[in-house]
Amino acid sequence: MNIKYFNKIIIGTIGSLMLLTGCKKFLNQTPITEADPQFVFSDVPNTYKALAGVYSRLSGDNGYGIRISLYYTVDNDEMQGPTGAGDNDRRDIGRYSATSGNAQLANPYNQLFQGIEWANICIDNIPKSPLYSNGNDQQKKQLQRMYGEALTLRAQFYFEAIRNWGDLPAHFLPAAKQVSGEQFPKRTDRDTLYNHLLNDLKTAEDLVPWRNELTGIGDPVDERITKGTVKGLRARLALTAGGYSLRQDGTMKRRTDYLTLYQIVKSETADIMSSNQHSLNGSYKSLWRDQVCGHVSADPNGELMFQVSATGLTGAEDTKLGYYDGPRTNGNGNSSINPLPTYFYLFDSLDLRRDVTIAAYNVVADGVTKTGLALTSLNDGKYRRDWITPAVLPTNQSQYLGTKWQILRYSDVLLMFAEAENELNGPTSDAYNAINMVRRRGFGLPISSSNPTVDLAGLSKDAFFSALVRERSLELGGEGVRKFDLIRWNLLATAISFAKTNLTNMGSNQPMTPYTYMTSPPAYCLNTPKLPASMFYKNNSQADDKTLFSNSFYKPAPTSTPAGTTKVAWVSAAIAANPSTSSPLGRYATGFITGKSELLPLPQSSLDVNPNLIQNPGY
Repeated sequence: MNIKYFNKIIIGTIGSLMLLTGCKKFLNQTPITEADPQFVFSDVPNTYKALAGVYSRLSGDNGYGIRISLYYTVDNDEMQGPTGAGDNDRRDIGRYSATSGNAQLANPYNQLFQGIEWANICIDNIPKSPLYSNGNDQQKKQLQRMYGEALTLRAQFYFEAIRNWGDLPAHFLPAAKQVSGEQFPKRTDRDTLYNHLLNDLKTAEDLVPWRNELTGIGDPVDERITKGTVKGLRARLALTAGGYSLRQDGTMKRRTDYLTLYQIVKSETADIMSSNQHSLNGSYKSLWRDQVCGHVSADPNGELMFQVSATGLTGAEDTKLGYYDGPRTNGNGNSSINPLPTYFYLFDSLDLRRDVTIAAYNVVADGVTKTGLALTSLNDGKYRRDWITPAVLPTNQSQYLGTKWQILRYSDVLLMFAEAENELNGPTSDAYNAINMVRRRGFGLPISSSNPTVDLAGLSKDAFFSALVRERSLELGGEGVRKFDLIRWNLLATAISFAKTNLTNMGSNQPMTPYTYMTSPPAYCLNTPKLPASMFYKNNSQADDKTLFSNSFYKPAPTSTPAGTTKVAWVSAAIAANPSTSSPLGRYATGFITGKSELLPLPQSSLDVNPNLIQNPGY
């Protein structure tokens, strides 16, 4: 199957069938055509086109193309949003200062519910197809897979909406059927919604094949959802449902049955691990440079378990990954996601993931030569223009580069298993094995061979959890995971407070405070007076890692500029310049309030059309 075709047909059959509803006008019945569902779902090709439309709601400017992936996921203890004054827009969202009238809330909210509605139409109609029960074996299996995919996509849309906005109206029927019920639906408790979604995903995993079963039913291996994806998402939903979240009474609470949910996490991730369908790429850098930035539709390891496909060079179905974030090339790009200086020093000096997750350079007009950056203006590094293949010309000013947002990777499955196993049984050998495979790959070591230099061992249950809190940040940095991890652990306020303290310490050349909510990095990472005040990058260098610089990130700087290098500021007072919105501390999480900022405000437009919706606490 041609993956570009899969994305290009988005508004074809699905557009002729679906109701452009969304949650803003939840039950406003305004069909754009009178297409008959019996025709659309009468055969496999047309059903596939309808399902492609559901997939399409993941991408674009209002999906994971930029807003949900990059606006909604910062300022955590890794990454922060762009410089500049408050704007009732993207900057305010990142700094926890959004109001219900923020310009970047309504459209993403509506697109998520449009995805739910389009999935509902598929869920309602696919099993009614004559071929679903009476077709040949291949037709039945392909339609069963599509039914499971629609259930999974609905779960993903709902999950994203819940973790950003909390309790929401229940919408599990097409709007045309739901119209006979409550015209202005009230918010349903998220625990009820999660229970429904977890049951849906349990159904879906029995319908969707493993990767090695696809060719047997006539489907190619591509970005579409497979059984491993379903199980991984079910684990993620269960882990979040079993964690803390901000409730309507303004308090952070978790369910009393959370251990039951952790058992689901363990079971689902263990199934994926034992299936031998997914594994880690041996090189962390190659994973991102050659596969993600290489636009692969399916990597040979199956580590990229759920990619948001992107194509078309438009805001409807492409992404701005590598343009809004990442290094600039020839001045093109925004460089609007910046790693905190404190996050740079969360990494051990030998951890290869640092120079993948963080890019300390921009690229000049020739497209390959690098110029080093100050510590206060680093780029996140996993989506880079200069890594993209086919190569993006330095003169290309397009904002859309076809780069795919990664929703789920296999390393996250391993870390979810380790977390659940530790919570249920303490740090068993299985838990150690899962987290240590991730660590070994991070240090460039053989994944399956024990190595005492990096392997965790001999920890208490609490100490293992603290190590996992750090490890998830090192492995998944910049992937939109951290903020929501900290929320479900009820550690977001603590993490922000630590980051502010240590940014202040760095800016005043004082030792950083060892972390208490996660394992601290080695002492040499925290000893600010011993860190370099300046770094010297090599002139005319094409290096994209630490070898771009002539001196160590972890030792005092030379007293004079080495020959053939250029000096940039590193650990300096500029880190903590306050209230400057150009400094890391000056603009970091400035509006954060515990018991409010763990959720976004509902868009005012949605409140206006539904008098039964109640705004989130504190807004």
